[in-house]
Amino acid sequence: MTTTVKTYWITGASSGIGKALTFQLAKQGHHLIISSRKREALDEIAENYPAQIQVLPCDVADQSLMQGLFDNYAEKLEYLDGIFLCAGYCEYIDLPDFNLPAMAKVMAVNYQGTVNACAAAYPLLKNAADLGRDKPFISGLCSMSSYLGFPRAEAYGASKAAMAYFLESLRADIGGDIDVIPVFMGFVDTPMTAQNDFPMPFMLSPDEAAAGILKKLKKRPLRINHPWRLHAVLKIFTHLQWLWYRRFMPRLRRSGESG
Repeated sequence: MTTTVKTYWITGASSGIGKALTFQLAKQGHHLIISSRKREALDEIAENYPAQIQVLPCDVADQSLMQGLFDNYAEKLEYLDGIFLCAGYCEYIDLPDFNLPAMAKVMAVNYQGTVNACAAAYPLLKNAADLGRDKPFISGLCSMSSYLGFPRAEAYGASKAAMAYFLESLRADIGGDIDVIPVFMGFVDTPMTAQNDFPMPFMLSPDEAAAGILKKLKKRPLRINHPWRLHAVLKIFTHLQWLWYRRFMPRLRRSGESG
């Protein structure tokens, strides 16, 4: 990214990392379109930068809505310089109940929602490339939970693994015109992680997470791993999976769980 004014779309902008990105990018002078299901929260954010922020409520999991999202947008857009896919949902699985509705909902938001958002934004991103603007990008919040199996994360971890693979495969197809950058995040102090009842090392605030993403995004890497310390620890365990599953993971299981 350069210092010139850009136009970005941010999903999941009503809270957490999406909200933090909105404020940091607005402070830099960029034009933003912010989305989530929570219209009131989006309006409150936009009031801080009324000349720069436009509100576009949507549910990324609603395929029919997303297909015509920008066609029905009141503000006519010619292009998008980049998109930040921050919408996400987490629900844990307590076996032996596989909770199939929860599995489907988590996948619908985290995976299919990413697909829907990319499909909606692609023509505008391609227009930016065709117009000779700085190379546009897709940045999607994946998760380090997809590196290894975590207790009760059958839904969330699988959805983020699917999201990451989709983005990397998409890069293989469109990377010549549009940068596609999965962001593998660790633990961030958001409403989503507030439900967690297990240790969360190297916890970041939303502002710290957003600042780290924007700093690393300037170099347009193939992927962003943030924070690097948690990434390094988990990557070591991917090579020592016997230690992870047989020694470390049993300590994270709730008492009474089998295994």
